[in-house]
Amino acid sequence: MPKSPSLFDFHLLLLFTIFSLAAADAIAAARPITQQFKEAPQFYNSEICPKIVGEDDESDNGTSIFLCSDQSVHVAMTLDSAYIRGSMAAVLSILQHSSCPQNIVFHFVASATANASFLHATISSSFPYLNFQVYSFDDSSVSRLISTSIRSALDCPLNYARSYLADLLPSCVRRIVYLDSDLVLVDDIAKLAATQLGDNSVLAAPEHCNANFTSYFTPTFWSSPTLSLTFANRKPCYFNTGVMVIDLDRWRRGDYTKKIEEWMEIQKRTRIYELGSLPPFLLVFAGNIVAVNHRWNQHGLGGDNFKGLCRDLHPGPVSLLHWSGKGKPWVRLDANRPCPLDALWAPYDLLQTPFALDS
Repeated sequence: MPKSPSLFDFHLLLLFTIFSLAAADAIAAARPITQQFKEAPQFYNSEICPKIVGEDDESDNGTSIFLCSDQSVHVAMTLDSAYIRGSMAAVLSILQHSSCPQNIVFHFVASATANASFLHATISSSFPYLNFQVYSFDDSSVSRLISTSIRSALDCPLNYARSYLADLLPSCVRRIVYLDSDLVLVDDIAKLAATQLGDNSVLAAPEHCNANFTSYFTPTFWSSPTLSLTFANRKPCYFNTGVMVIDLDRWRRGDYTKKIEEWMEIQKRTRIYELGSLPPFLLVFAGNIVAVNHRWNQHGLGGDNFKGLCRDLHPGPVSLLHWSGKGKPWVRLDANRPCPLDALWAPYDLLQTPFALDS
């Protein structure tokens, strides 16, 4: 008769199983995780859309006329592997709600150290008909100026790329809508892009004048007569830099990148703020921007910068939902701990699930 397994045999089998599982986990951890995304539907212009003349031609410097057309809606976003799932959802939402999706040009800015070919291929596979360019951002140009903030994610050099758009994008691109990667639109982006900037303003964004503006800077800043005079003759209000309409021509003429860098240099010597790339924008522009309706940035849906707790919408109509803050909808959905409003982001998620890959 066969010998019955002994207690030793069971222990040996258990140890073998444990070591096998541990080895499998180690191999999985060492293997790079590649997200795969579904192909989005193609979206077409309505009859009212202006035709971009010569869109298939090439200008002398190799830049397509379509890319440089003032009739195009130019959208700038950063692109990296950590937030690419959010970026894909944002792009889909923009195209889906646009009257003239074929007239939109996307300008993606990626770190010079990123795998640009992978990022480019990922966008192309999900949006084969998308008009877009990927630009390389040299992290070293800003890394030396970055001070630590209240949340490590805010210290990523790519967060500061919005300050360098005027240098990164072709000089023929004169106006841009800058968008963060953790948002979706539920309205036509052309309405936002058409915001009038008046005779002198460089940018437009929703302002929040009820926010405690003094909290964005340290007591050191406010106690300095020289520094605090920065806002003299201005009525500064907080604005979120995740949604902005920017006149790049005026930015270039005013050399605003240098102005932002000068404040970052002061911050390195004397700590005057705690919140990453936002305060330099406030120092340079607050009180001098064109106010956009709040519907274009229902921000803060990611909660605060510490716990990322659930939040409700602000009162009023909604054209853009923005999960600024620590909590991101794709992270909470994957963890089966979504906030109620994360359900509004989920329909734009193009991530290919394991079930879909097997089917």
